[in-house]
Amino acid sequence: MSFVSGKIRQSAFAALMIAGAGLTLPAASVAEEAKTTTDKAAIEKIVREYLLKNPEVITQALEELQRREELAEAERSRAAIRAHAARLDDTSGKFVFGNPDGDVTIVEFFDYRCGYCKRVMPSLLDEVRNDGNVKLVFREFPILGEDSVLAARGAIAAAEQGKYYNMHLALMTERGSFTEGKILDIAADLGLDTKQLKADMYSGKTQTELQNAYATGKAIGLRGTPAFIIGDTLYPGALRRDQLKQLIAAQRKANRESKG
Repeated sequence: MSFVSGKIRQSAFAALMIAGAGLTLPAASVAEEAKTTTDKAAIEKIVREYLLKNPEVITQALEELQRREELAEAERSRAAIRAHAARLDDTSGKFVFGNPDGDVTIVEFFDYRCGYCKRVMPSLLDEVRNDGNVKLVFREFPILGEDSVLAARGAIAAAEQGKYYNMHLALMTERGSFTEGKILDIAADLGLDTKQLKADMYSGKTQTELQNAYATGKAIGLRGTPAFIIGDTLYPGALRRDQLKQLIAAQRKANRESKG
């Protein structure tokens, strides 16, 4: 049996389960008793006896209710992605890897302290590089503490000197926590102006970039990292390379079909 949330369990009152899941009691038996009494207790007795005789109905109802909630959540996410398309993309090219004019766009939300983000990075970059026609947009989403925020600020600031990708790779391969000193040392190794980087890390522009990322992530239902958007669909979790390849191919086909 699939996992069912507490919210769904609480909402699974017998009558709701049966009606909400599209399952009905045998019409003849219900109608027969209903003709002889309109007493609420009698109706509840019929429902109770039916469920005791057919307990699988509860499982079916819960699973159907969960399926409907998941479908509704996915549709809300797609609508939010379409509504925030401009924020999700990057026309400046500062936070882009791959082909800026690619026929498929992938948006990745990540955190520099996220182990899964670090793990998926090599296969993600390899697939984008080998495909040659994918635009990968990086979106900072630091949710694992203040040092995650510091690292995100350092990467965004590096974009002002045209070195976002270099800083991104360096921070992703770095182990342990981040401090301002460590970030400035990494920047120095990359040939960045560390004085300017420090100023840009705390600028209003960087703060706005982070606030927009948080707001957009919340709007589309983001709950963790890594998470990917391909087309108008959110894919949470660390995707394997074969999954990425399949999703890219499916989106490319959908794009061609939409153009007629």
